[in-house]
Amino acid sequence: MALRTIESLGDLAGKRVILRCDLNVPLSDGQVTDDGRIRASLPTINALVHRGAKVIVISHLGRPDGAPDARYSLRPAAQRLSELLGAPVTFATDTVGDAAREAVDGLADGAVAVLENLRFSADETSKNPDDRARFAARLAELGDVMVSDGFGVVHRKQASVYELAEVLPSAAGSLIATELDVLDRLTENPERPYTVVLGGSKVSDKLGVIAHLLPRVDRLLIGGGMLFTFLKAQGKAIGASLLEDDQLDTVRGYLAEAEKRGVEIVLPTDVVVADRFAADAEHSVLAADRLEDGPAGAAGIGLDIGPDTAQRFAELIASSRTVFWNGPMGVFEFPAFAAGTQAVAAALTRLDGLGVVGGGDSAAAVRALGFRDDQFGHVSTGGGASLEFLEGKALPGLEVLGW
Repeated sequence: MALRTIESLGDLAGKRVILRCDLNVPLSDGQVTDDGRIRASLPTINALVHRGAKVIVISHLGRPDGAPDARYSLRPAAQRLSELLGAPVTFATDTVGDAAREAVDGLADGAVAVLENLRFSADETSKNPDDRARFAARLAELGDVMVSDGFGVVHRKQASVYELAEVLPSAAGSLIATELDVLDRLTENPERPYTVVLGGSKVSDKLGVIAHLLPRVDRLLIGGGMLFTFLKAQGKAIGASLLEDDQLDTVRGYLAEAEKRGVEIVLPTDVVVADRFAADAEHSVLAADRLEDGPAGAAGIGLDIGPDTAQRFAELIASSRTVFWNGPMGVFEFPAFAAGTQAVAAALTRLDGLGVVGGGDSAAAVRALGFRDDQFGHVSTGGGASLEFLEGKALPGLEVLGW
């Protein structure tokens, strides 16, 4: 079967379209601090508006534990969406209650409403399918058809993602279609050389991706906190840096498998080591095999790849035709330890080929460091969903749409 698209839903003029977006954006003092996911939802929202649909946007935000919590209200996201659309957006203060019904009943053709956080109901994420089905049925009463466009949640079997798409005629929006097209290019006949850059804190978060991509890539560049488990697996001392002891044998297996397949695993040759985990920590650059030689001694904590490594990674990215990057190279939130992530991002903007920023912390990092989404080939909206796709896992939110 092929993924169902909006065209399969027929004429949408005057119809109530429940649009599952991913508006799970960071907030500070009631303001959206990164509107990337809201911007990513605009093409589908605008397409539905232009078709004369009554657009009912639903989403989650954060983890409010199944009860209303003002800290996780979608109101700021709805306000930002209104600004980006240049049109009023009605906000309902509940999801399936009187406020939601009133908001939907008052919608004109081509108008948009946002309902309150789906996760204010415990049934949205319940492990019991009967609970989810009950919540999906109440949501379905508000609409005629459903469009799924929250790529960041398609790996979750949740009421608004899975059961709702079973209850109503459903299809994928343009964001999901774009994400799948890009991910397909990363797994099926990618242009070579094909380089994957992996960072973030834990090897365990990337095990499936490494295993699935090793037969497909030419190079694997390792940064972030996970690099220290790789260094330790090679017998190097790592001071007080992050280590997953239980993954050492797995990493040794990957190193052996890569050598057998002719895949180059590139590890840092130098590391920025600090005396403590803090923005103002004393730090120095040490060779990757001498991490305990600095003034901090054995207490040294690696918080970024070093400048030589950053330059090498940038050169390897520049010589590639396809690059997938997931996970920052260091603690980019601290300016003193952001240079590695900055170098990788800058190299990706200059790539002559397809460069993909794999969502999650990577997307947050490039925006925090001043890069624009349009400087990259693609910035994914779904870190976890992207990784699970690249692991070869089935994604329930796509299967229910015919994928």
